[in-house]
Amino acid sequence: MLIVDVQPLNVDLLEQELEAAGYRTLAATDGEQALARAIERAPDLILLDVMMPGIDGYETCRRLKAAEATRAIPVIFLTALKETFDKVRAFEIGAVDYVTKPFETAELLARVGTHVALRREIAAHQRSKATIRGLVEQQRHDAGVLVGDSAALSRVRGLIAQVAATDSTVLIAGETGTGKELVARAVHEQSARRDRALVTLNCAALPGALVESELFGHEKGAFTGAHQQRRGRFELADGGSLFLDEVGELPLEAQAKLLRALQEREFERVGGTRALRVDVRVIAATNRDLRAEVAAGRFRADLYFRLSVFPITLPPLRERRGDIPQLVRHVVARVARRLGRQADHVSPAFIAWACAYDWPGNVRELENAVERALILSSGGLLEAVDGLAASPIENRADPQMPSAIASLQVVEQTHIRRALDATGWTIEGDNGAARLLGLNASTLRGRMRKYGIRKPTGRESR
Repeated sequence: MLIVDVQPLNVDLLEQELEAAGYRTLAATDGEQALARAIERAPDLILLDVMMPGIDGYETCRRLKAAEATRAIPVIFLTALKETFDKVRAFEIGAVDYVTKPFETAELLARVGTHVALRREIAAHQRSKATIRGLVEQQRHDAGVLVGDSAALSRVRGLIAQVAATDSTVLIAGETGTGKELVARAVHEQSARRDRALVTLNCAALPGALVESELFGHEKGAFTGAHQQRRGRFELADGGSLFLDEVGELPLEAQAKLLRALQEREFERVGGTRALRVDVRVIAATNRDLRAEVAAGRFRADLYFRLSVFPITLPPLRERRGDIPQLVRHVVARVARRLGRQADHVSPAFIAWACAYDWPGNVRELENAVERALILSSGGLLEAVDGLAASPIENRADPQMPSAIASLQVVEQTHIRRALDATGWTIEGDNGAARLLGLNASTLRGRMRKYGIRKPTGRESR
């Protein structure tokens, strides 16, 4: 506590009472000395006399509040003045409280204790805000990290930088697990909308009957079970960005309504009659060939052209093998933090194995492999290649696999069947086919429906 009073007896008395209560004190006898001590020692609180020679308490307080170094220090006035005007003036120039002379010890200590505790709470809140701000910035940094120095990835980074500054619709294409959501987040975080929400919707994970409600919301009573009004993803993303993952899975009816929302920038909730206008930047992603889907009549041509204003195609991991060592180390560090495991080094054998493998599930499969390797490894060295090589999805010749000239759909269908056979047709869970393939369970079920893959009679699946 900094005690500022022209009367030595008052200073002695205040020092005794405050020190008995556990506070440390220092003193000043005029305003100039008080300003110097405040800057030099940064006290937690100042008890300031009003009537002093030279600059009085009011001017001293005004100067304290004008200086960056002392602005946050709470000031309690010590005053023998009785007029309300004088007390109001104290608050107007920045004091937090006042104690009337002659003071009661209990009152003085209560007021001092209250403001010291309040300042500590404010300081703790500021530290928390700084921590949260740091975590948000780290998340934003991670969201925009595309690891690798290959020419293909550099082209993707360049496209992201070009389109992020606009509000144009972006269509991200690429195989499953290549990092399409990561690119969507990078576009959002580099845009002027970065301080607003990025709302995501996995179109493949929704039953057809719920797609419209998820996109546009519904009014109370719009259908059975609609017990209250609900805002859709477009409303939630107002002012920000909406990421439509697996957009190729949308049913045709929902495609028509999405097209209208993109063209008119307005929509109606299910069961509603009022048009709602929103400011949303749409980023869509697909692992399908939408041009082929358009030709087959499964995707609207007008919606395709509306979505593909600015296309970005992600290369599969096997086409940028030079990025794999750097990517492995990045994923190891991130997964190790999440698991609370130590991973100081990655063995050359693991790097060599990772570079030789084709990664049909791309980066997502690599992340799963790293997690398994971390669990199997010990001593801070990631080297559990043998446990990973035992995976039923291996990079070796197999007479049951289609030839190199087989269509991509045939290759994918065969690959999915092998994964299902290897897992006993279990789809979900740590030992399920979805985890093995690096897919969401809902995405795998969508592929199975697309290819007409059904479990053999007598098999169990979840």
